[in-house]
Amino acid sequence: MVIKKFLLIAAIVAVYFLSIAAFAIYSSPDKIQDFTLTDYNGNKHSLSDYKDSKAIVIIFIATECPISNDYNSRMEKLFEEYNQKGFAFIGINSNKAESVERIKEHAKDKGLTFTILKDEKNIIADKFEASFTPEVYVLNSNFDVLYHGRIDNARNESEVVTKDLENALNEILAGKEVSKKETKAFGCTIKRI
Repeated sequence: MVIKKFLLIAAIVAVYFLSIAAFAIYSSPDKIQDFTLTDYNGNKHSLSDYKDSKAIVIIFIATECPISNDYNSRMEKLFEEYNQKGFAFIGINSNKAESVERIKEHAKDKGLTFTILKDEKNIIADKFEASFTPEVYVLNSNFDVLYHGRIDNARNESEVVTKDLENALNEILAGKEVSKKETKAFGCTIKRI
């Protein structure tokens, strides 16, 4: 009888803490603090360097994640189109095992021309509460989060129905509030220290 009560209480406590953890994984902060990271060429970049942009698009990416790699050409196309319209694009690699040299090689091999920063010890990923690659955050000049989630709804580009990031950027471009502020990101989990 005592053992059954103990197991029941333990199960209730476990469910409680798992529900809190699950909420933390899928929530995101409303505002991001300024930070500075280094790109794969050794140049420092601060978030505040981009505050004059129409919006700042942050994408957590990886070199080894097959899902992130399936999005490489889409990320580059979005950068090419929206950078000309005043949007800043920043890739952040927070995976502990992916070196700066590998990130540089990967960017060159995959034709990624937007800025890619290395987040040593996943400090910035923790501040964003980012979980996946790819995972997107769109910020305004005050670093308020305007959109958080996925790039679109399908890993296979031919199956895309909803272009969530593009829709958010078009609404910002039109001076409108982003109508769908959050979508569920998917991909490989960020490999933290």
